[in-house]
Amino acid sequence: MHNLVELQEKFEAYFSKRHFPGDPATLYDPAQYFLGIGGKRVRPVMCLMGNELFDEIHPDAFPLATAIELFHNFTLIHDDIMDKAPLRRGMPTVHEKYGEPTALLGGDVMLVTAYEYINRIDTRFLRQVLRLFSTTAKEVCEGQQLDMDFEKAPSVTLDEYIHMIGLKTSVLLAASLRMGAILGGAGEANQRLLYDFGKALGLAFQIQDDYLDAFGDPEKFGKQVGGDIMANKKTFLLIHALETADARQRAEIERLLATDGPGKVESMLALFRACGVDAWARSLKAKYVDEAAGQLERIAVTAHRKKPLADLMEYLVRRER
Repeated sequence: MHNLVELQEKFEAYFSKRHFPGDPATLYDPAQYFLGIGGKRVRPVMCLMGNELFDEIHPDAFPLATAIELFHNFTLIHDDIMDKAPLRRGMPTVHEKYGEPTALLGGDVMLVTAYEYINRIDTRFLRQVLRLFSTTAKEVCEGQQLDMDFEKAPSVTLDEYIHMIGLKTSVLLAASLRMGAILGGAGEANQRLLYDFGKALGLAFQIQDDYLDAFGDPEKFGKQVGGDIMANKKTFLLIHALETADARQRAEIERLLATDGPGKVESMLALFRACGVDAWARSLKAKYVDEAAGQLERIAVTAHRKKPLADLMEYLVRRER
């Protein structure tokens, strides 16, 4: 069995090459630039872990994990355009550095390349993996559209937001695990339990992400802290603040949502704290962590094989960036 760091190193060794042709450089260099920014490579490592939970890592797990990472980066490039984000992992985003048209095409070519990697795997697994990958890709797009719809909606409930995050964030984590499990020969029941573990972990992951966007250390977080507040994104934090604020606080939140002036982030954070949002977010995260741990416990393999996934869960929900 391999731990998180060992699998990250193994995947990085496989992944750290050029994935695109040289010409036209104006298309492929920006795509490769974005991959070179780095990242935690959580989703491809989850694919490897899902495989190793049931058997030795299959050689096809590495091209499959590469497809997952390319797809994830495709979504990030397009998300950054939609969010008008200037930074990603502390570096200029592709649209900021090369312009929006090139960023759009760079994301598109990543998606196509992801499917090329999937087509390298053994035909015994291809149909099942391809069906899950394509379903997941559509669900991620649905989640991103809902996220944008919520920006224009007068109000969003917590249940609606959780449904959106389940699509935008959780399903890719869950599918990464399940695709690895398919290569590992897991049965249907174990595949479902592992998928549900990934979905619950994804919700805890997103709560932590929303929390860090508001309350994180910008030096550690690597992104613009308060970016969600400036964009008026209806995060877990804003939804709960609106649900718990008194009349005066709610009026002040509504006023801040209607402005983009200096001090907006600091004023909104003060209101979040006054409404107890920071402590509430930590308790909600703990709820989904417990749910994920319960699903992991039910998977029918020996306990020592589950340890890398338990360690991954701890890492994701304790991270500061």
